[in-house]
Amino acid sequence: MDLLRSVILGIVQGLTEFLPISSSAHLAIVPQLLGWEDPGAAYTAVVQIGTELAVILYFWRDIWTIGSGWVRGVFSAEARQAPEWRMGWFIIVGSLPIVVLGIALEDAIDREFRNLWFIASMLIGMGLVLGLAERLGRKAKPIDDLNARDAILLGLAQACALVPGVSRSGATISMGLFLGYDRRAATRYAFLLAIPAVVGAGIYKLKDIPGGENAYGTVPTIVGTVVAFVVGLAVIHWLLQYVSKNSYAPFVIYRVVLGAVVLGLLWGGVITGAVAG
Repeated sequence: MDLLRSVILGIVQGLTEFLPISSSAHLAIVPQLLGWEDPGAAYTAVVQIGTELAVILYFWRDIWTIGSGWVRGVFSAEARQAPEWRMGWFIIVGSLPIVVLGIALEDAIDREFRNLWFIASMLIGMGLVLGLAERLGRKAKPIDDLNARDAILLGLAQACALVPGVSRSGATISMGLFLGYDRRAATRYAFLLAIPAVVGAGIYKLKDIPGGENAYGTVPTIVGTVVAFVVGLAVIHWLLQYVSKNSYAPFVIYRVVLGAVVLGLLWGGVITGAVAG
């Protein structure tokens, strides 16, 4: 039964990680709706490695170009004039806020922030922020226009996703749109920026998989991670095609409706607000 549940939650993770609707919120809400035990913070962190491996595979050329260009820049002044050198630094600098805050707020992230009242409110609130960004953003700047100031602001936005319900991609994309970047550029950078943070958090939480912070155990967690990888790979391709021609409005509506439904279920006592640490 744990294996089946982990597969289903792996599918949920793969479907929701890259869409601006918060995978961590769905991994907290779905078990409640189905009457299952909460999978725990460690399961949530580790299964996200699967979707980030999908990002690494999908963008391996970009990652290789940026990584090798950054390494060359360490040893060569000429290489430091290349855009790959700057992009490498932008990703490093943009990753620092979520690393620092993730360590400082670890206990709250694992417990207090996982309350469904809080998560549902964040779904609605950040959904409205995404809608405002979609409406006000100029959506004109390509990713090549990225500068140090914007990299820091995008990193701070990503750090907000430490709170379940915010959405890592949703927060970063919203900031990108507010800064004037086009949808595809904002989405692509959100994917690349997430790699160090999510893989690092997953590796850090590996130690908790056999223990009480994971309800399913080692083998089901591995299977769920693999499923998340396969599903996530398909979602990346679809989303990048979608945002080239369409707005984020459907995701805004979905977030607000889901948050309102969860609040209604909580208010009516159908589900409980607390989830496991």
